[in-house]
Amino acid sequence: MDKIADKKENVFLGSGWAFPVSFSAGNHQVNISANETNINESINIILNTRKGERTLESNFGSGLQQFMFRKIDNTLKGEIVETIQFSLLRYEPRIIVQEVRVAATDLINGVVEILIIYIYAQTNTRHNYVFPFHLNEGTNLAVK
Repeated sequence: MDKIADKKENVFLGSGWAFPVSFSAGNHQVNISANETNINESINIILNTRKGERTLESNFGSGLQQFMFRKIDNTLKGEIVETIQFSLLRYEPRIIVQEVRVAATDLINGVVEILIIYIYAQTNTRHNYVFPFHLNEGTNLAVK
């Protein structure tokens, strides 16, 4: 009975296609994500989408890629925080961002970790999401 009540309680969090898009082997249908998973996937999509990448909604996304290959300093961290807060405010109405923290965890490889602390707009439940912001290079190519 608790699972049914929990599903009804979290229905406002929404559901949609799982990302990355995948299909169920048994019934050949698109896999669906719901609730907290759906919100985290939505945040991930927003942060990974470049401005202008979507044809019919050219302003969608965060445009974080513009910060690649820049010197990691406090100015850059502030710009990243501002960009994330604006993007999530505009494109993810189910959450209220309380805080965004940016930390350079691996300066040699240029890895920046972004911690987003947010609450669900309807229930004031607090959650967080860690977004590893770095470039995956093609270093695993076979040598001929």
